[in-house]
Amino acid sequence: MTGFNAKTNKFLVELRQSLVAFSFNIFGIVAGTIALHLGLFALPKWAIAAYPAVLSARGVIGGLLSGRLSTGLHVGTVKPRFFGNTKSFYLLIQAIVILTMETSVIMSIFATLFGSFLWGITIANFISILGAILATMTLALIIISPLTLTVASLSFRHGLDPDIVLYPVESTVSDLLITLCYMLVLKLFFSGSPGQYAVGVLGLFLLSLAAYILSKNAREMEFVKTVRESFLMLVLVAFIVNVTGSFLGKITEVVGGRREIYTVYPALIDTVGDVGSVVGSTATTKFALGTLRSSFSAVRDHTTEIFSAWTASLIMFVAYSILSLTIHAKFMLSNFFGFTALLVGANLMAAAFIVTVAYVSAVFTYRKGLDPDNFVIPIESSLADSATTVSLLVALSLMG
Repeated sequence: MTGFNAKTNKFLVELRQSLVAFSFNIFGIVAGTIALHLGLFALPKWAIAAYPAVLSARGVIGGLLSGRLSTGLHVGTVKPRFFGNTKSFYLLIQAIVILTMETSVIMSIFATLFGSFLWGITIANFISILGAILATMTLALIIISPLTLTVASLSFRHGLDPDIVLYPVESTVSDLLITLCYMLVLKLFFSGSPGQYAVGVLGLFLLSLAAYILSKNAREMEFVKTVRESFLMLVLVAFIVNVTGSFLGKITEVVGGRREIYTVYPALIDTVGDVGSVVGSTATTKFALGTLRSSFSAVRDHTTEIFSAWTASLIMFVAYSILSLTIHAKFMLSNFFGFTALLVGANLMAAAFIVTVAYVSAVFTYRKGLDPDNFVIPIESSLADSATTVSLLVALSLMG
């Protein structure tokens, strides 16, 4: 009975922390509303196709940084402060700059290739896509990365578990900020020559900074290991992300004028990704501390983390339904039950898939001698985008 009470208490504590962290996903509603009202879905197709790529590109970088910081804080290789930190911390920050540049280029290439077949985008659009993504990711690097470090330090200092809190908070606020950055870049790009020049300068700044850091740290084995392992992951993620962009285009055809769905879209993909991040990040930390066996059968010893995060996500999906319908003045009981059923159906499909992906990838990479924090959150978060988009499309097709 005591063991049952202890598990129940642990479940409630982790559910509470997950709800606090997932509540930041309400900013995703704001991001979706901003994208809708600023006319993103009325822009040329390449700009729409690149939006999931931008969201997921930042998710990859934020996920890798969050995973490494949370595990590092637990095992002592990273300290909860900006200055006077460890060598590993500073090498990680420099590796993030390289990965931001690589992610931008790879995402642009895949967005163009997929778009040429599925969206009617021409190869001539590649320069536009590359410039927009590079400029947006440069702004994100300057604005969002310090925010991630702040959340990591503050959560750890105040006794919260960064494995549960860090990525959900970072990813959601990042979606809002990255949406604003992307819309600013597009506004500059479509404003004429001066604006396009500014976009180009931002992109060149990131390329130049990455080249300098790469030349400086080419012989640092920890730095090289992070960049090498992450590059393989980036190619896989770029492919996944652009499948998401293709399905988003399909959703725009199916949804039509249902603005409440556009509004919740960023919050939905955020929350499913957050479930995976909690499952994966807590597992990798347990592996590092030796409190969880790195085996697939050991998942039964990880059920508290899984179901507390999943339950929190279901609660948040109901909240999104209420908020979106209220924003668009459509809140009635019939609309609420129908829209909530749609969102919960998408959640059950997407979250089940992403929990499996997060745990399996954590076990697989750890047993292969790789650093799972370089893989787990980036892979599950990008797959979460695709899984949520596909699940939403399936739910729309089944329920109307």
